[in-house]
Amino acid sequence: MLTIENLHVSIGDREVLSGLDLHLRDGETFILFGPNGSGKTSLLMTLMGFENYRVTGGKIIFKGEDITHMPVYERARLGLGMSFQRPPTIHGLTNRNMVSMCARDKDIDIEELARKVNFDKFLERDVNAGFSGGEIKRSELLQLMAQKPSLVLFDEPESGVDLENMQLIGKVVRGLLDGDVEPRPDKSMKELKKATRTSGLIITHTGYILDYINADRGRVLYGGHLCCEARPRDILEHIRQYGYQECVRCLSNGTELRG
Repeated sequence: MLTIENLHVSIGDREVLSGLDLHLRDGETFILFGPNGSGKTSLLMTLMGFENYRVTGGKIIFKGEDITHMPVYERARLGLGMSFQRPPTIHGLTNRNMVSMCARDKDIDIEELARKVNFDKFLERDVNAGFSGGEIKRSELLQLMAQKPSLVLFDEPESGVDLENMQLIGKVVRGLLDGDVEPRPDKSMKELKKATRTSGLIITHTGYILDYINADRGRVLYGGHLCCEARPRDILEHIRQYGYQECVRCLSNGTELRG
C-alpha cells in the first residue's frame, strides 16, 4: 500500500525528517508515537503532498506509483485521505457542498451519512465555522466516509475531543478502517482484523484510539528518525513507564524494542 524509502524532508532551511524508511501493507493499521516536534505531522503532510514540506531525498510509493512530487489533488484521487489535527475554517463553503465534492460515489445520501456521525444538523453551516473540537473531528470523518480512501492518515484523532465524542469518533474510525461506515460494536477484534479493507497511519499521543481499533504495528518517531518497532500497546506502555528519553538510547545504539 505505502512504501517510504530514505525520505528526507525540509521546511525552509530546517530538515524535519532524516532518512525515514517505512512500509505499510494493504489493510494494515500502523500507529506512530512521538513527542511534540518530532516530525509526526510533517510526515503526514509530506505524504499528502503539501508544498511547504519539501522532499530533498528519497521516495514515496503509494499503490505501486511514485507520488513523491505529485500534487495533493492527484494523491486524493488515487485514494489517499487525511484527517488533520487542526483543519482550517472555510467561510462560504457549506459542509454539505464539501462532502459532495469529497464523495467518490456521487449518488450518496449525504443526510444519511451525516446521521451516522451525529452531524446532520450541521450540513448547512460553513466548514468548521464555530465548531468545537469534537464537531470538527466529526466533520472530517464525514468527509472521509464520503471519499472512501484506500489509505487514511489520522493526525491525533483524540486531540480536542471530550470523552463522549471520543467514543463516537473511535467507533467511526474503526468503521472506516474496517470498510464499514456503520461500525458494529459487537464485532470481535479477530473479525475486525480479518475484515479490514482500508489501511491507516495514525498519530496518537494519548493512545485512547487503541481502545477502539485493531492496530497491527507501531513505531516511535523521535527527532526526525524512526525507532522502536513493536506492538502498539507495548510501545504505549513503555512510553508511560520510561518516557521518550528511552528512544534516544535506541537511536544512539541502534537497538529496538520489538514485540
